[in-house]
Amino acid sequence: QVQLVESGGGLVQPGGSLRLSCAASGSIFKFSTLGWYRQAPGKQRELVADITSSGSTSYIDSVKGRCTISRDNTKNTAYLQMNSLKPEDTAVYYCNMKRTGDWMYWGQGTQVTVSS
Repeated sequence: QVQLVESGGGLVQPGGSLRLSCAASGSIFKFSTLGWYRQAPGKQRELVADITSSGSTSYIDSVKGRCTISRDNTKNTAYLQMNSLKPEDTAVYYCNMKRTGDWMYWGQGTQVTVSS
């Protein structure tokens, strides 16, 4: 049974930083694309950033230059480093692990709140 466990969320002031982690069980991590999604109250879930099995990354425009996605295949863990956080970054952040056509798994989510 594959499980994804997110951690690292919390309350932070505007301009602050957080690093989210997503730890995966099983042996398919290194073959998967890892993505961080977020969902704010009353809004649809959106893809924030992802990283392919070969290490290619992509970001939504609103976080470019502020966030960095990375992965450590030796630890089966993906990360999202978030800097210069803004109130509009407030959301539940979800980790996603997939290989298109083969598998997709979600974590339980971690709350990020940016407020003074």
